[in-house]
Amino acid sequence: MDSRDIITEEQKKVARYAKAMGHPIRMYVLELLSKQSCCYSGDLTEVLPVVKSTLSQHLKELKDAGLIQGEIEAPKIKYCLNKENWKEAQMLFKKFMNI
Repeated sequence: MDSRDIITEEQKKVARYAKAMGHPIRMYVLELLSKQSCCYSGDLTEVLPVVKSTLSQHLKELKDAGLIQGEIEAPKIKYCLNKENWKEAQMLFKKFMNI
C-alpha cells in the first residue's frame, strides 16, 4: 500500500499548519495577530529578540502556509491573519484532537 492511498488532504493541511506553527516566534506572531487586526514587520522587530532576516523567515513560513497574509505599504509590510485559513486550521486541529 502506498502512503498516497492513506494520507488525506485534511491530514496534509493539518501537518502543514502544524509545521508553520512549530516555532515559539511564529506562535507569538499568530497570537498577536489574533488579538489585533494587523501589524507591521518593523513593529515586530522592536519586540521580538531576533534579527530582521530571521523574523522575515518566520513570517515567510507563516505566509507560505497561508496562515497570514502580507500587504506592502512601502516601505513597510503589513501582516494580518488570513482569517479563512486561520478558521480552517482551528477546525482541523479541533477535529484532530478529538479523534
